[in-house]
Amino acid sequence: MVRRRNKEPLFPFGFGLSYATFAYSGLKAGTDSVSFTIRNTGKRAGAEIAQVYVGLPPAAQEPPKRLVAWEKVELKPGETRTVTLKLEPKLLSIFNEQKDDWEFLPGQYKFFVGGSSRSTPLTASVTK
Repeated sequence: MVRRRNKEPLFPFGFGLSYATFAYSGLKAGTDSVSFTIRNTGKRAGAEIAQVYVGLPPAAQEPPKRLVAWEKVELKPGETRTVTLKLEPKLLSIFNEQKDDWEFLPGQYKFFVGGSSRSTPLTASVTK
């Protein structure tokens, strides 16, 4: 694993090159869907792959972020769009070998939204 050697990858997961820049705002998170606003702050039209990551409750003993949803958003300069993404319940669950089934754990779920795994300007927590 890269982190054990204290090395950061040159480009984070989901990183893309673009001539446009984007700003995120207005995150509303739930365990069934996530919505947010994305705005093209650049002078050129462009596309952004908006990504939603979740941190499961500590009892899950999972990595700190899990990619659970994404959408390609094409915007003209200055254009703003609200994006709503449905979340697949299994992506917020862990597999319980004893029950031989997926399990949704109680606790705090942390949501992160942005353009790559390293750039997630929006965060929210939901307790279930």
